[in-house]
Amino acid sequence: MLTAGPVAAAMVWTPAEARQAHEHATAAQAEAAAKASAFRPKFFTAHEYATVAVLVDLIIPRDERSGSATDAGVPAFMDFMMIDQPLRQVAMRGGLALVDRLSTERFGRRFVSASDAQRRQLLDEIAYVSNPDPGLSHAIAFFSSFRDLTASGFWTTRMGVADLQYRGNVFVSEWNGCPDAALKKLGVKYES
Repeated sequence: MLTAGPVAAAMVWTPAEARQAHEHATAAQAEAAAKASAFRPKFFTAHEYATVAVLVDLIIPRDERSGSATDAGVPAFMDFMMIDQPLRQVAMRGGLALVDRLSTERFGRRFVSASDAQRRQLLDEIAYVSNPDPGLSHAIAFFSSFRDLTASGFWTTRMGVADLQYRGNVFVSEWNGCPDAALKKLGVKYES
């Protein structure tokens, strides 16, 4: 390990090599995306997976800036998380069943078969922790957790980072230091 530091420090990529590495990484991501389109869930049943897809797209729909949560692969991410974190499985499966039960009680059909207006009406009831209805407390807790998992899945993807308009993680071929205005604002300067 002690000898690896100087060797690693001596390895400097030229701008052409860095661009080539970036192209290889982009190609690998495209291949992974193609594989994701043929995704088969390991945790969710087909109906649960369809429900997850509808729910995540109601939480993060496609807009003029980016695709929807399903476009970003959030349902597959959630399936992975359920396998990776088994302690979440009962709450997820029970929460999805609860959403279906509430939809069936109100509209006579499961959530995925309900109209868009009916789905939104139900979500309006369970989307806010300030809802005083004690009969909805479990649905509200489930949806709050589900919404958090949806956001985590979306905003950790390339699409989600672009949606945030995050400007980091960008290749810089030449670093000229921090701009003078920023140094002045921070009250620091470079030592000569």
